[in-house]
Amino acid sequence: MTELSATAIAASGLRAQGVRLRHISENIANADTPGYRRKLVSFEPGRDFGRETGEVRAGRMRHDRAELPQVYDPGHPMAGADGYYLGSNVDLVIEVADAREASRSYEANLKMFEQSRQMSASLLDLIRR
Repeated sequence: MTELSATAIAASGLRAQGVRLRHISENIANADTPGYRRKLVSFEPGRDFGRETGEVRAGRMRHDRAELPQVYDPGHPMAGADGYYLGSNVDLVIEVADAREASRSYEANLKMFEQSRQMSASLLDLIRR
């Protein structure tokens, strides 16, 4: 296994959660967009020449394959002859919960990054003495 510093591992977590938060914010912004499919991101282990490094990376973005709801609004420009159009499959309650979880994970990684940096600075102070 390729050894990485704690700061590099924490930084990878920050990047991955940043990607997740970006997709969540796009989902929230498009919650009322007809035909919009919720974007999902999964995490995968970082690899170097096939070996896991300890890092985490955001995987490929994929769309939620859940069925789009039929919305009845005969006056809507996208409505068919029957008065229905396809709505969005974004659930704001789920998106807010996901955003809160991603935000807390981001904060935890940031704290780990700061603590690792402080430990390195303390070690350098000890070496100087």
